[in-house]
Amino acid sequence: MTKYKPLKEKEAIEYVKGIEGLFDDDAELSCNEIGDGNLNLVFHITDQNSGMGVVIKQALDHVRIADDWPLTKERVKFEYTAMKIQDELTDGMVPKVYKYDDEMALIVMEDLSSMKVMRKGLISGIKYPHFAEQISTFLSKTLFYTSDLYMAPKEKKERVKNFINPELCDITEVLVFTDPYFDAESNNINPELRPYLEKEFWRKSELRKEVTVLKEKFMTRAQALIHGDLHTGSIFIDQKTLKVFDTEFAFYGPSGFDIGAVIGNLILNYASWSGKEVSTEFKADYREYLLDTIEDIWNKFEEKFRKFWDQEAHETTKAVKGYQDYYLKQLLQDSIGMGGCKTMRRCIGMAHVEDLDGIENLSERARAQIFALKLGEIMVTRRKRLATITDFIKIVRDLTAWEDTTNM
Repeated sequence: MTKYKPLKEKEAIEYVKGIEGLFDDDAELSCNEIGDGNLNLVFHITDQNSGMGVVIKQALDHVRIADDWPLTKERVKFEYTAMKIQDELTDGMVPKVYKYDDEMALIVMEDLSSMKVMRKGLISGIKYPHFAEQISTFLSKTLFYTSDLYMAPKEKKERVKNFINPELCDITEVLVFTDPYFDAESNNINPELRPYLEKEFWRKSELRKEVTVLKEKFMTRAQALIHGDLHTGSIFIDQKTLKVFDTEFAFYGPSGFDIGAVIGNLILNYASWSGKEVSTEFKADYREYLLDTIEDIWNKFEEKFRKFWDQEAHETTKAVKGYQDYYLKQLLQDSIGMGGCKTMRRCIGMAHVEDLDGIENLSERARAQIFALKLGEIMVTRRKRLATITDFIKIVRDLTAWEDTTNM
């Protein structure tokens, strides 16, 4: 049995050479460690002769920036198992896995570097006309077919047990639902934003109460097997194909958390244009594209989810008149509320996003961050008023019109 140790670049090359049939015998391999997070090593290995590449993702046993912050390596098992389930349900909308090594806490997977991380595409103003269709397929299939609506009760409860992921859930509970709402040590705050936080944002007691309500749902509602960190930085995309990756936060949680994470990250990009030097026409057009995409995601998701329900839900569930409508209304409200939490935490909390942090002028960045915080706030506090996704889009348009006429 191989003893765990974090790989170095040369060791990563030797490791993949040992996987039968992966590379030709005469392959000339090069390797770069490209991980930009704090939890994992990520090696990109390429054959200089054929151009073929693979990626090794290896879990660290500590936080990269803090050797005294230990982590369990079991999250790799959650990621690999979730990827297998997602692959089966979505016909390959996740990277192909070549090898899983439990002892070394790593996965060798398909190289998707020919595609673009979606966040970078959105920052560049690229439009993805098939994204709503693709991500709604991923969400509807993974969230329906892993839920009690479809699975046998005993089978589902066994799977819940196998996806108890306390360490990474704790990260979400602290960094998404707790620390951003007070002056926590973990927060990473733009100094130009701090006056707004101290004078207004951290004094919003109703907001903090509603975030706590959503936190309790995150902690207790084992609704479906969720990705757990499904933002635009966890999606590879081009004009034809989409692949979802980084599933290590997977566990049985509220379905709205995944849907909300996608919507919340589109809203972050929407808000970011307030701090960028682009034409009024471009900003209006791209924001319209983002809102159309959000609306299409929900509408396509709902259409597919209802179809699966009508065809394959348990007969006892289908027999309950009005329950499907109730379920989806609650899911919409959960999605918008949790998306709001994801939006706000990226302005204040430990981990930010390039959409906003790429704005070099701190005052302009603060302007965009305040707009994002206001959008996140209404997503949380007004979610219970929403009957349709159109109601949400109208709220965003109204706040945008107000933002356009003020200096925030």
